[in-house]
Amino acid sequence: MNIVLVSTLKRRVTKDEFASRTRIIYQLGQELANRGHTVKLLGTKDSMIPGVTTIPVIERPWVSAAPVENEFQREIAELMLLSKAILKEQQWADVIHNHTYPDLFPSVIENQLTKPLVTTLHAVYDYYVDNHIEAFPKTNYVALSESYKNKVKKGKIEKVVHNGIDTSLYSFKKEKQDYLFWLGRLPKAKNKDGEFMDPKGVRWAIELARKTNSNLAISGPVEDIEFFEKDVRPFLNDKIRFIGEPTTDQSVPINTIVDLFKNAKAFLMTINQEEPFGLVIAEAMSCGTPVIGFDRGSLSEVVIDGKTGFLIDPARGVDGLMEVLLKIGEIKPEDCRKHVEENFSVGRMVSDYEKLYEKLISDNK
Repeated sequence: MNIVLVSTLKRRVTKDEFASRTRIIYQLGQELANRGHTVKLLGTKDSMIPGVTTIPVIERPWVSAAPVENEFQREIAELMLLSKAILKEQQWADVIHNHTYPDLFPSVIENQLTKPLVTTLHAVYDYYVDNHIEAFPKTNYVALSESYKNKVKKGKIEKVVHNGIDTSLYSFKKEKQDYLFWLGRLPKAKNKDGEFMDPKGVRWAIELARKTNSNLAISGPVEDIEFFEKDVRPFLNDKIRFIGEPTTDQSVPINTIVDLFKNAKAFLMTINQEEPFGLVIAEAMSCGTPVIGFDRGSLSEVVIDGKTGFLIDPARGVDGLMEVLLKIGEIKPEDCRKHVEENFSVGRMVSDYEKLYEKLISDNK
């Protein structure tokens, strides 16, 4: 098959970029090429996937682009260039698979496309997703979980495809050390009262560590330093550590992050939002590390409660987290690893997408 992957312009796609969306694009493109498909990537000039031809739309990703007076205006202008490139490459393609940010933008040209357009919905669900899917029915939408699919009421989700991870990178380790690990963004979004919304739930992780006198490692990009200075730094000490620097991109090398996954006695998924998938929890389990998290969004599809971790009713808050932390030794690291190998590998993800491509190409003839 001839496949166009439409990348995010926010970041480059390379082996050493580990934002969730870019990892999925990289792994998907590499494995499709390994399976003999001809793949082109529409994205930034500095993107590179082995076996995949990069078609540059812009020189530099948004995260490292030179400052401009109106970033929104620039991003829309460059998304329009991306749409023009899609229209050009469709003459060659059998199928177009969109992973850009924002997810929904390429649907604006769906009536000009003669080849199937697949859009994987990476972003958190909100009402406007439903309105969009209803307004642009020719696009083939993929949800990352059944939970996400069930939220969509006004249109059709073509398929659910769980994300896959590189199990050779996130390798297994049975022996654990005495610390908890939390990894996620500190987003800049604020509520109507001007407080940071904390959708990833770092505050819960800190509260759990303080109330149980646990060692806690925290890491992740910081979109607004004010969030870090107000809600994280005051609680840092010998037991609660922030790994890396509070910068807008992850400052810690991936090998260090993998080691943090492998050695933690539990990974904390203390989210305040409905997670579309939760790549980090699959990565943790791949390393043999159980997950403790609030039962929101996709978590019950990815974590087997009582076998690969523990899921808590969010209404129970830190009391629920404390209760299951006492039982974390009951989880066998081997069960965590096996669950990921059987359900969340890159190979399984790519096979699911191949089947979808074949169906859409056949339907389009």
